[in-house]
Amino acid sequence: MDLPFLSSYSELSDNKPLMDQFSAIKLVVFDVDGVLTDGRLLYTSEGETIKSFNVKDGVAMKLLPKWGVKVAVITAKDSLPLRKRMQDLNVEHFYPGCHNKAEAFADLTSNLGIAREDAAYVGDDVIDLQVMPHVGLSFCPEDAHVLVKRHCSFALTKGAGQGVAREVADLLLASRMTLEEAYELAQKPEFEK
Repeated sequence: MDLPFLSSYSELSDNKPLMDQFSAIKLVVFDVDGVLTDGRLLYTSEGETIKSFNVKDGVAMKLLPKWGVKVAVITAKDSLPLRKRMQDLNVEHFYPGCHNKAEAFADLTSNLGIAREDAAYVGDDVIDLQVMPHVGLSFCPEDAHVLVKRHCSFALTKGAGQGVAREVADLLLASRMTLEEAYELAQKPEFEK
């Protein structure tokens, strides 16, 4: 099945219904492994998990809330490196070690007072299908599982750990303003604090 695919931001700006749909999003929920990371779990001899995150995703996850889009992370895994990364990015809505993502999503939207139609979800594997049918928009990395690709709204051009969150942020921000305007905040020294 071929998914809708946006090859350029000009394609987005030429599509008013899609622009309206993207600009209505008030919350983006990200999975971690296979979305924010490449999905590999590296263990040290002491058994600690090592994860590799893309710095471009960090900019996106810090920038979205500045423009009124809340960011959440719901993930089945939990580790000290993951907790540290979420702390560094000031991710306020973080659900680690979550095996019932639908329940966590319902709790999150209820607490925030956000309708599920105004939420987007980004996932790559079958556990993410617990949430994808219940959101306004769903995205998956280019290398997501085939079942996820069948059920999500948009396949992205980026693969796991390669800037997936940044691509989602760029699409959502481009529906609201120029990217130059959106990224002015990221150029200020205080943005990195």
